[in-house]
Amino acid sequence: MKKRFAASVMILAMSAATVLSPLTAFAETEEQELNIAIFQGGYGDTYWNQMVELFEQSHEGIKVNMTISPTIGDIIRPQIVAGNAPDFICLNDGGEDGVILSLIKEHALLNLNDVFDGENYAGTGTLRDDITDGILESTKCAPYGDDEIYLAPFNSGPQGLIYNKTFFDENNLEVPKTWDEFFALGDTVKEIDGRALFTYQGIYPGYMEEMLWPAIANECGEDALKKIANYEEGSFNNEGVLKALTHIKEIADNGYLLDGTVGMNHTESQTEMMLGKAAFITNGTWMENEMQDAPREDGFEFAMAPIPTENADDVHYVFDSCEQFSIPAAAKNPELAKEFLRFLYSDESVSAFAEASGALYATKSAREVAKDKLSTAIYNMYGIYEEANASSLIMSFAAVPADCKINPKDEIFNPITSVMNDEMTVEEWAQNVEDAFAQVRADMEAAN
Repeated sequence: MKKRFAASVMILAMSAATVLSPLTAFAETEEQELNIAIFQGGYGDTYWNQMVELFEQSHEGIKVNMTISPTIGDIIRPQIVAGNAPDFICLNDGGEDGVILSLIKEHALLNLNDVFDGENYAGTGTLRDDITDGILESTKCAPYGDDEIYLAPFNSGPQGLIYNKTFFDENNLEVPKTWDEFFALGDTVKEIDGRALFTYQGIYPGYMEEMLWPAIANECGEDALKKIANYEEGSFNNEGVLKALTHIKEIADNGYLLDGTVGMNHTESQTEMMLGKAAFITNGTWMENEMQDAPREDGFEFAMAPIPTENADDVHYVFDSCEQFSIPAAAKNPELAKEFLRFLYSDESVSAFAEASGALYATKSAREVAKDKLSTAIYNMYGIYEEANASSLIMSFAAVPADCKINPKDEIFNPITSVMNDEMTVEEWAQNVEDAFAQVRADMEAAN
């Protein structure tokens, strides 16, 4: 089935080249139909029904046919194979159905550079300038590493250091920008009321990616993450990565880690932090909803800070998640699909999505546009993008062969417990990951 799908996609992509044309005044056509395929996740369908209605109302003569389902990938796969690809897709490249990954592999998605270099829906500037810094350049949007955009960002979810804004305000504390300031704050908060500097979701150390990837990007540059994501030799055991790993180990070595952290689960450590036992915890915007019934210290108010850097004026990377939109190269109405994409970044759309989901589009203005639709906690946490020199950072690994026994994320994050317990050095940590990467490369070579 995979070979048949791939071959069909290649044929569709080639045939599409003969029908694609420059941007035209699509409205000149009396009647047009737009076929869209939407993954229905936790946000439900309210927002999408609104967008279909609003788009049809504002574009006379346009009929939008929407298919929305939790299994949309399985629905559209045979359609694509049969030469009936939807015009617009809302589905992530990480979906288990593998549809978007197959389209990427076969170069069967439409290049979207003209959409982002063109005017935004309001006509106030380019759409590219509206998108949160760092996202369009990521492999989530430019999958071939050449800055050519084939997937458009949907919503974004920043992750970083969660803290109690009230505690910081009442004690006139500055959020640390550098590692030196971070550790100095650890001494300060201990003197104030005995709280630890930091905790994390101990038995689920994967949460620490929210600290590790920005730390490595700060030491080595974003390109270093691309090498790690592709399991390149030497990508994880080098001077810069070792420096980032050392900062993490210093949290425990210097007494800044909340006692008992490594044995806690996510809700336990998050509750301890909210009760004032630790100043920071790594997490994302979902923590407010997840912990809505948890006890907390008086006046607790969520806020989020970027991971510290070596120097205050360095880029402060914000680990991010990002869902995606795409237009197949074989779309029958690509220009109308592009117009629909532009429309989705409009203020009206951004506000409606925030109201329906409590989340925000990956645009710089979304936080203020949808302010009245957001809780105070979510509004505060999305403020991380407005920190000086903040830039979104997305990390995703290349797929390993089906018979490969290595889980890259487990190899990277599971050792954190041993590192924090002083049972493993950072050098051993780095070399163990390198050994795992070597096995992945060997399995990839064997699979080819």
